[in-house]
Amino acid sequence: MPDSESRSAARLPRTAHAPGGGHHAARKRFGQHFLTDDAVIGAIVDAIDPRPGQALVEIGPGLGAMTNPLVERSGHLTVIELDRDLAARLRQRPELTVVESDVLKADFAALARQAGQKLRVVGNLPYNISTPILFHLLEAVDHIVDQHFMLQKEVVQRMAASPGNKDYGRLTVMLQWRYAIQQVLEVPPEAFDPPPRVDSAVVRMQPLPALPGFDAGLLRELVTVAFSQRRKVLRNTLGRWLEEKNFAGAFDLQRRAEEVPVADYLQLVRAVSALAD
Repeated sequence: MPDSESRSAARLPRTAHAPGGGHHAARKRFGQHFLTDDAVIGAIVDAIDPRPGQALVEIGPGLGAMTNPLVERSGHLTVIELDRDLAARLRQRPELTVVESDVLKADFAALARQAGQKLRVVGNLPYNISTPILFHLLEAVDHIVDQHFMLQKEVVQRMAASPGNKDYGRLTVMLQWRYAIQQVLEVPPEAFDPPPRVDSAVVRMQPLPALPGFDAGLLRELVTVAFSQRRKVLRNTLGRWLEEKNFAGAFDLQRRAEEVPVADYLQLVRAVSALAD
């Protein structure tokens, strides 16, 4: 599951055993790369540590590599699968609730309400749409206990980056303001069939408490402006934006965007928001 379809060339046969028997060809348009390494699968499930009674949701179960051990430990699992053939096979299993849908259209808040509790969301995500999926889930963060995802290693490094690191960027800030993020496992291409042309990693995302009255839309706008020209100091980008907002408070604009901690961005959003009150 590389970050674009053009990078999904296979080095192994594009077929694998499907749930319910038979074979299933990996479909390029769905970004399908099936996890097949038992040791890696075991390590991922151990990191998730599913328990009976929890509301687990797996995105893109595919051939059931993680589905099977997750169900063994939890007893029940809701799966979101876009591939019609795989969804039909998965429905043959009574311990699974199958949602045949594009994950970007799935209503995670509704799934939490149906379960009567917050969700634990896991998945081996399609790398070509991983960022849109992460932002879609961000909208339902208050209904989630935690998230464990297999992603392109480069994306995980950006998600978990610290200020001053070259990987620190807009994605970092827009996720870290609501999640504690940790890389828990690295996964080589050989663990997949067909193998992607990129290294992978598993990330743990644990929601942080909501900030009452916080303007998330203003944060998105501010961060987009701040990182619009990474090489320049903020005076040349964010400085103009702050002038338009009539902000005259204290904020060090001699820094570059990647040097500013998430907490500083949040504090600036609160200060700008107060001007409109």
